[in-house]
Amino acid sequence: MGKEKVHINIVVIGHVDSGKSTTTGHLIYKLGGIDKRVIERFEEKAAEMNKRSFKYAWVLDKLKAERERCITIDIAL
Repeated sequence: MGKEKVHINIVVIGHVDSGKSTTTGHLIYKLGGIDKRVIERFEEKAAEMNKRSFKYAWVLDKLKAERERCITIDIAL
C-alpha cells in the first residue's frame, strides 16, 4: 500500500507587512506544493513590477488587486 500523507494545520500570525504570506508561500514551495517553474514565472512578473520580494507571497495572492496593492486579501488554497 502507498504511504499516506500527513496533513497538518498551521496558523501564521503577525503584524501587517511582517512577511506572513511570503513565509507561507516559501514554505509551500520548499515542501513541494508548487512547481519551480511557477515560482520562476512569479519572479519574472514581480521583477517587471519592481516587487521582487513578493514572488513567494504570490503563491497565495491570486487576485490582481492583491498583487498590485501588495496585500493578501483571500488565502483559499
